Amino acid sequence: MDKQFPKVDIGISACLLGENVRFDGGHKNLYFANQVLVNYANYHRVCPEVGIGMSIPRKPIRLVEHNQQILLLDSRDASIDYTKKMQDFAEKKCASLTGLNGFIVTSKSPSCGMERMKVYDIDGKQIRKDGIGLFTQKLMQMHPNLPVEEDGRLNDSQLRENFIARVYVHATWHKDVANSDKMADLVKFHSQHKYQIMSHSYQAYKSLGKLVANAEKLSLSDIKPLYFSQLMTALKNIAGRKKHCNVMQHIQGYFKKQLTAHDKQELSDLIMQYRAGLVPLLAPLTLIKHFLKKYPNDYLNQQSYFSPYPLKMGLHG
Repeated sequence: MDKQFPKVDIGISACLLGENVRFDGGHKNLYFANQVLVNYANYHRVCPEVGIGMSIPRKPIRLVEHNQQILLLDSRDASIDYTKKMQDFAEKKCASLTGLNGFIVTSKSPSCGMERMKVYDIDGKQIRKDGIGLFTQKLMQMHPNLPVEEDGRLNDSQLRENFIARVYVHATWHKDVANSDKMADLVKFHSQHKYQIMSHSYQAYKSLGKLVANAEKLSLSDIKPLYFSQLMTALKNIAGRKKHCNVMQHIQGYFKKQLTAHDKQELSDLIMQYRAGLVPLLAPLTLIKHFLKKYPNDYLNQQSYFSPYPLKMGLHG
């Protein structure tokens, strides 16, 4: 169960790594990126605004809706328009980002913000707050299955764990399945990720299983993009306590013949204590791993659910 993880490739807004590239000449140093993830990732840093030739420091910019288009304009002088430059830069840059497993962008940035960006009218009045930074919008359009997250949201433990889990699934897919012409590799991937997928969405697991069973007799080249898209969408669902408990109770069934009544009760109690929020997920998982060492099971041993990412990252709630 304990496995070695190769480094993942993460795109990241340069200011989050402490680079003084923001409009005010400062940065937005992200602790998780610089103190934790840095040990497990190769970073590919980008600052779209510097990328289009803007100075450091520089005048602030904003998203403006005009004639049913979203523009990137100088905040104080609407005649200064960076829209075309940013669109061209984003198109070219995002086309080159083919080897990434995830991307961390800067919140509240008109170029990098992922969601809830302020949008103004041409007169400078805020009209809504559902915009997306122009660079990140193009990134998500061109790479719809790439895990993308904002720095601020990564301060939430559940969102952070979810993002990293998706990053490692993305990496495993591209290592083991993306370039394979063997159906067996897809079947193996699906089997290995059974309980991890179930912990996010049981319905998605069933739907993905039907794709793998291939009742419609599709070609592998048709199945793989459908499978991967559905998979990465499903994994955005937070694996909450109820879902984890259902998975662990399912796994407990594999030991029903080996465990004593006392052992069964101990594990059941721990699972329920986790569901009630009294103990962390690691508590019942550690006991399950103990039983798995004592009573080996090849099918369970291959499950990514037990090691979705390096344990030392300290992400388990």
